[in-house]
Amino acid sequence: MTAHAVAGRLVEFAHALREHGIAVGTGETVDAAAAAEAVGLADRERLREALAASVLRGAAQRPVFDGVFDLYFPTAHGTSETTVDEPATPARLRDQLLDALVAGDDARVRALAATGIDLFGGYGAASGGQGGQGGQGTQGTTGEAGGNGGSAARLSGWSAYQTLSEVRPQALRARLRDAIREARTDGLDGEPADALADREAAAGIAAFTDHVRAEARRRTAELRGRDRIARHAVAPQTDLVSFTSATAEQFAEMRRAVQPLSRKLATRLAARRRRATRGRIDLRRTVRRSLATGGVPMRPVMRRRRPGRPELVLLCDMSGSVAGFAQFTLLLTQALSDQFSKVRSFAFVSRTDEITELVRAGRDEPENLADRIVAEADLTQVGMSSDYDGALQTFADGWGDVLGPRTSVLILGDGRTNGAPPNLPALRAMAERARHVYWLNPERESSWGTGDSEAHRYAREVPMFECRTIRQLSRLVTRLLPD
Repeated sequence: MTAHAVAGRLVEFAHALREHGIAVGTGETVDAAAAAEAVGLADRERLREALAASVLRGAAQRPVFDGVFDLYFPTAHGTSETTVDEPATPARLRDQLLDALVAGDDARVRALAATGIDLFGGYGAASGGQGGQGGQGTQGTTGEAGGNGGSAARLSGWSAYQTLSEVRPQALRARLRDAIREARTDGLDGEPADALADREAAAGIAAFTDHVRAEARRRTAELRGRDRIARHAVAPQTDLVSFTSATAEQFAEMRRAVQPLSRKLATRLAARRRRATRGRIDLRRTVRRSLATGGVPMRPVMRRRRPGRPELVLLCDMSGSVAGFAQFTLLLTQALSDQFSKVRSFAFVSRTDEITELVRAGRDEPENLADRIVAEADLTQVGMSSDYDGALQTFADGWGDVLGPRTSVLILGDGRTNGAPPNLPALRAMAERARHVYWLNPERESSWGTGDSEAHRYAREVPMFECRTIRQLSRLVTRLLPD
C-alpha cells in the first residue's frame, strides 16, 4: 500500500471505532499514524498492538478494537490455500484441528479456520454448498491486490454459522481434553490435570470459533464493503449493547459490569451530594462579612443544606424482552443501595408485587434473577403479556403509601399495553404523591406511540427517557436521582 492509502485506511479505521463508541479524535489518529510508521506493516500483530496503544483507554474496548482491526487490516485478500487433502470432509478437518490444538499451534488453527470457510462457508446462487476453493489471494497484511477467485467472486457472502455447523468443533472437546491431559501430565498450582485439560480444551475450541468468525467477516467485507460489515457484524462495547436485543453472552457481560459500574456511579452521586450541601449564598451574612473588606464580598457565606438521603422505588415491567433491562437495572440500583435511605422494588406483568427481598438475595446469584421473580412473585394470572392498567392500579391500591415527598420513582418499561387501557389517572396520582417520577423506556423514542405503545401518552404525564444501553442508563442515574 502507498503512504496515501495507509493514511486513508487509518482514517476509515478511526471512523469505524468512533461508530462503535470508542472515542478516537484527531490526536489519537495522528498518534496511530506515527505508530504505524514506526513499526511498519510487515508484522501485523506488532501493528495491532501499536495502534491499540495509541487509541484505546481501557481493556474493555479491546474486543471491539480487535474486531474492527481485523476488517481494516486483514491477514490476506481473497480465499486462502486449502490445507486438507481432497476429498475434504468435516471429520478430516476436525482431526487436523485436534492435532493443531494439542500442539498449541495458533497459526495452524487460524489456517484451518480459513480452510473451513473455504470449504463450507460460502453461500449464494453460485456457491454450490462449497466456498470458493479456487483463486488464491495474497497473504500480505493489508494487500489489495488479487481478488476473490473462482466461485468466490459470485458468492453472496460467507457464513461462520454455516461453517461451524458443518465442522462442529464442540464434538472435539472430549477427545481434545484427553489428548491435552496425556500431553501435559502436571497440574497448575495443584489444580487437577483433568480440570486444567478441560479448560484448555474449551479455550482452544473458542479460539478456533473466533478465527472462523473473523475470517467470515473479512471475506464478507471484501464482497460488501468494510464499512458496512464493521457497522453490523462487529459487536459493540458492552455499555452500548441494546438491552432488548442482547444475547445471553452479552447479558452475562452486563451482569459482570454491575459492580464496577455501581462503584463509579456511587462516587459520582456522593460527590454531587457533597457539592449540594453548600447550598446558595446567604446574602445578609455575606454583606455583613464584607464590611471588614471595605464592602467587597471577598468571602461569600453559603447557606448550608442538610439533605437527607432520598428513598427510591422501582416499578419494573418483567414481560418479554423488557425483563432483561429491568433485571440489570434492579441489580445496579441494589448495588447502589447505600446511596439511598431506602430502596423498594416492585415488578409487574398484569399485576404488581413487591420483590425487594428477591432482588436483595439476587445479588449473590444474578444469572436467573428474572426467572425467579416471575416464578415466585404474584405478577400475572394468565399469560405473560403486560397490562399496565392492572399493574398501575394494583400498585396504587396496595402500595400507594410508600410514596412521599422524599421518594423518587423509576418506572422501567416499554409502555406497550397490548390493547389494555393505559390507566393515566393512576400514573398521575403517583406523580402527585412522590417527589419525582421518571420513566425509563428501553425502546427507541421513534417507536413510542407505534402499534400498541402508549408511551407517548405516558410521556405527557411524567418525564420519559430513552434508555436502551448501559451507557444511557448510567448517565440517567447520575442525572435524575436527587441530591
